[in-house]
Amino acid sequence: MKPQTILIAFLIVISFSSCKIGRFAYYNYANITDHKIFPNRIIEKPENSFQFQKSSKQFIQDSLTLTVNGVKEKITFEDYLISNKTVAYIIIQNDSIKYENYFNSYEESSIVNSFSIGKSILSILIGCALDDGQIKSIQEPITNYLPQLKDERFKEVTIEHLLNMTSGINFKESYTNPFGDAATFYYGTNLNKAINNMEIAYTPGTRFKYSSGDSQVLGLVLDAALGKKTISTYLEEKIWKPLGMEYDASWSLDRKKEGVEKTFCCVNARARDFAKLGRLYLNKGNWNGKQIVSKEWVENSTKIDTTGASVAYYQHQWWINQKDNSFEAEGILGQHIYVNPSKKVIIVRLGEKVGKTGNWTSIAQGITAKL
Repeated sequence: MKPQTILIAFLIVISFSSCKIGRFAYYNYANITDHKIFPNRIIEKPENSFQFQKSSKQFIQDSLTLTVNGVKEKITFEDYLISNKTVAYIIIQNDSIKYENYFNSYEESSIVNSFSIGKSILSILIGCALDDGQIKSIQEPITNYLPQLKDERFKEVTIEHLLNMTSGINFKESYTNPFGDAATFYYGTNLNKAINNMEIAYTPGTRFKYSSGDSQVLGLVLDAALGKKTISTYLEEKIWKPLGMEYDASWSLDRKKEGVEKTFCCVNARARDFAKLGRLYLNKGNWNGKQIVSKEWVENSTKIDTTGASVAYYQHQWWINQKDNSFEAEGILGQHIYVNPSKKVIIVRLGEKVGKTGNWTSIAQGITAKL
């Protein structure tokens, strides 16, 4: 191949990979290893870590009976996890690990992208910002923090609307369309610009619509409220170090220089440390005697509330399960932090995919019922 041809091909690749569509095509959808392709900010662990104890009585799950193409089949619990692309599964009760296993070359120290579990982490930080007086009230219009938003109707959108995804912001939650909003947010390199171009589709506070757009706008509200401090630094100070995380984490950014955290997703961490977030909320924001985030905030975030167009199964960026009074942080590809306060149970599932038969909430509820 001639040098000129090589140069032209190189320039085409560079040009192609610099735009969101090129990145979408090259990386071909979200992956749990995406922490490797995006710039990020490091969130440092503390000197001393909190350790869950290993239970002397390990959990042993009976074989599962599945219906595949109309035929019932029995499968062992671990085969079920493996066949549904699980890389980490942890069951904790009363601070004791009853089951912990890793698959497909993953291990305790392996990093996994949180995806939309990041929304629930953002919610914790909003609660901390309220406690600290950085944010006055969730009833405030978001234009108090983001006056640059072009659409005048943003003045009607409150922080609470964003928390409960009732903002009315026009956002297409599609992960398979390279021209869609989700691709712009995930693969794009200017989230501030993308937010400023957004518009209101319907009256705020009248309808629930799951939207990563709401979570990213909420992140920019927090970013503005914190001033010069980054969201990653705030996470480190308020959550990561006080909770005694075992490993450093990171939060993916839209670009290297003065990048913004992708607060609709993308906290890169390990399974045990994700479990500690569940423990914090299991104990209503208290960590070994220290109130990390207010009890009121945790209770308001994990209760059924259908006022203001909110839905019974979603509150303040957390999923609510009416069946067993549990709640969850969830992410695409089947990432879960399941919390059942009455049984003192935390279950973390991380995976490369949801899997063909993986209903991880039902699995967690079934396990908890037996504990």
